[in-house]
Amino acid sequence: MRAWRAALALLALAGCGAEPMAAQPTLDGKPAIVIAHRGASGERPEHTLASYELAIEQGADFIEPDLVLTSDGVLVARHENEISETTDVADHPEFAARKTTKRIDGQDVTGWFTEDFTLAELKTLRAKERLPQLRATEFDGRYQIPTFAEILDLLVRVNKGREHPVGVYPETKHPSYFASIGLPHEAPLLAMLARYGYHGRGAPVFIQSFEVGNLKAIRAKSDLPLIQLMDGEGGPADDPQQSYAAMATPAGLEAIAAYADGIGPNKTMIIPRTALGTLGDPTHLVRDAHAAGLKVHPWTFRRENYFLPLGDKSGINPAGHGDLADEIRTYLKTGIDGLFSDNSREAVPVVHAGVSQ
Repeated sequence: MRAWRAALALLALAGCGAEPMAAQPTLDGKPAIVIAHRGASGERPEHTLASYELAIEQGADFIEPDLVLTSDGVLVARHENEISETTDVADHPEFAARKTTKRIDGQDVTGWFTEDFTLAELKTLRAKERLPQLRATEFDGRYQIPTFAEILDLLVRVNKGREHPVGVYPETKHPSYFASIGLPHEAPLLAMLARYGYHGRGAPVFIQSFEVGNLKAIRAKSDLPLIQLMDGEGGPADDPQQSYAAMATPAGLEAIAAYADGIGPNKTMIIPRTALGTLGDPTHLVRDAHAAGLKVHPWTFRRENYFLPLGDKSGINPAGHGDLADEIRTYLKTGIDGLFSDNSREAVPVVHAGVSQ
């Protein structure tokens, strides 16, 4: 009890006398966008048409498919090419012998991999909730793995008659690994986007990657908007000598601006967490990125308490519950140009309301 009271006292002191954060503008002065992270993945199994459809109904500006490839070269939506966490593949005895261990981005990974299945075989599997300890599992077993073409077909349908079309925000997952096994992302991705009419910097699309080489390769072939993803530690899998920390410096951001239109950083690179679990003081990352002409789209905003900060420096919640709306409002004040969220239902109204003064 004394330790808890001491923690509360420290939180109270952190809030005392703190200057309210002055709201900063976005890069182009337009409202921030909401990117439905793997669809409405807080309410439906991620990367399913049902998840994307729900996010669109909830008002998301973009839907985000992570793209991997099948053995016959088809782009499909999965968070990882290892699919045991997100499908019922382990329940299919006909595929038991395909369980294996591979080295992906310097890590040994055991399971079943999309590149060992044809599209027809993958279509026999059904999606399941990746975080069953935190989220409902009532929709497990209902939905197939969608292809990128099926996702773009969905957007064609929902965008008919819309003044502002819902965009697509694909991520190339493990691109250097897939290239090493003869299944590069770039050609099928660009061909598919061109087929559906995505052309030029103004197209409702952002192509994102944690790696650098494939973004540069895409830039050499396309003028579609590109986003360099960044994490709070480590660096691109295709450049072991590079670090995301160095890429987040003013010089690193200037280098990114030579091939990309924005960055997608881990949100803690913008506002770190304190040792007590609260939001700390913002860094200069948004300011520096904007100075380099780069948009900033941090990830990922989720409503479960497991992911939320205890609160910002202006308030204390003794119950230990976070506040997603408050977290988003705090980040919007830094001038971010958009954000990734698993929960469009909660994120959209906060973003559309703008920054509270």
